Amino acid sequence: MAPPAAIEPVSDNVLPKSADGKKAVLPIPAMPVIEDKLKQREQLKGQLAAAFRIFGKFGYDEGVAGHITIRDPVDPTTFWVNPFGTAFSLIKASDLIQVDHSGQVIAGGANRMLNSAAFMIHAAIHTARPDVICAAHSHSLYGKAFASLGRPLDIITQDSCAFYNDHAVYKQFRGVVLAEEEGQAIAETLGGKKAAILQNHGLLTVGTTVEEAVYWFVCLEKCCHAQLLADAAAAGRGGATIKIDGADAAETYKTVGTHGAGWFSAKPMFDIIHRETNGEYLE
Repeated sequence: MAPPAAIEPVSDNVLPKSADGKKAVLPIPAMPVIEDKLKQREQLKGQLAAAFRIFGKFGYDEGVAGHITIRDPVDPTTFWVNPFGTAFSLIKASDLIQVDHSGQVIAGGANRMLNSAAFMIHAAIHTARPDVICAAHSHSLYGKAFASLGRPLDIITQDSCAFYNDHAVYKQFRGVVLAEEEGQAIAETLGGKKAAILQNHGLLTVGTTVEEAVYWFVCLEKCCHAQLLADAAAAGRGGATIKIDGADAAETYKTVGTHGAGWFSAKPMFDIIHRETNGEYLE
């Protein structure tokens, strides 16, 4: 397996203009494309293992809770996920397990225990959203704290504009997701959006690449943190936070909320993990 794909630098020194020619837009390099499905599978498994290392580094693990999946490019009716009980910070590509949509583990590492909640949530999402390559869910600290409010994000920062009209709130909590109907209800609430705040539970993000799904999770967690701090500070002064105007938020979304922006924004995190682990996660 290869390290994270190299990205061609943008050589044009002049920022390109938007469609109306009025605003400069940030140039995002094109995402590398691997045509061979078997090579694509190995690349995705390496990226997924790196994603778990990132989650472990950021403290998004909570006991054995949390899971990230990738749709298998060879057999798209199956997905790869972390084995139940293996620490995020230790996961390698060879540890990942492949699961079919009946919940059977059909390939993978020595530990083939499957988290039932992972199957119920991710099977429903991968079935409902053919565009989703990766889905990520965990019980991160600020995400689950914000989820207890049962409300969507306020758009109060540039970063939160990535979620403008592009996240949902799942307002039911019925304990650990062990029923097929619950997973389907979460997928239905997510709809075509990139993220969902699961009330009294945690955060869920999806992407057309592993990097994108991971970046949206990290970004959403930080947006939850920022809003908790800002709301507390505003309340302490007897005021309220300043919300970004809808038109400005929508325009900013075009730069920070796209598939390409999510993918490219994650690149530094994946590069650091590769350097810090000497590529061990690829084994």
